[in-house]
Amino acid sequence: MAADEIIHQRVRLRIMAALNSLGRREALEFTRLKLIVNATDGNLGAHIDTLATAGYVDVEKLFVGRRPQTRVKATSVGRRAFRGHAAFLRAILDEAEQPGKRNQRRTRQRPL
Repeated sequence: MAADEIIHQRVRLRIMAALNSLGRREALEFTRLKLIVNATDGNLGAHIDTLATAGYVDVEKLFVGRRPQTRVKATSVGRRAFRGHAAFLRAILDEAEQPGKRNQRRTRQRPL
């Protein structure tokens, strides 16, 4: 198990966490996502572009009335990548909380 280098960056991790909290077909509007992850327009846009290029999010641009609206949702590939990265982080945290277990496993694996 390894870190997902695309998701590992702090803002992208927050984006993916927010999107993964939604249903599969649900999306977040850009301005709402910006508030959730505490980013500027340009910063958020650049991170969304990186995630979209990787296939982790879909970006939908539409007009509501006369106003443009950008909506972002996690793809199935992105959800899988997020779950894998979350499992990687959990393993690190579990190991840090129980450092003796790691040494015990290694000791048991050595032949006598």
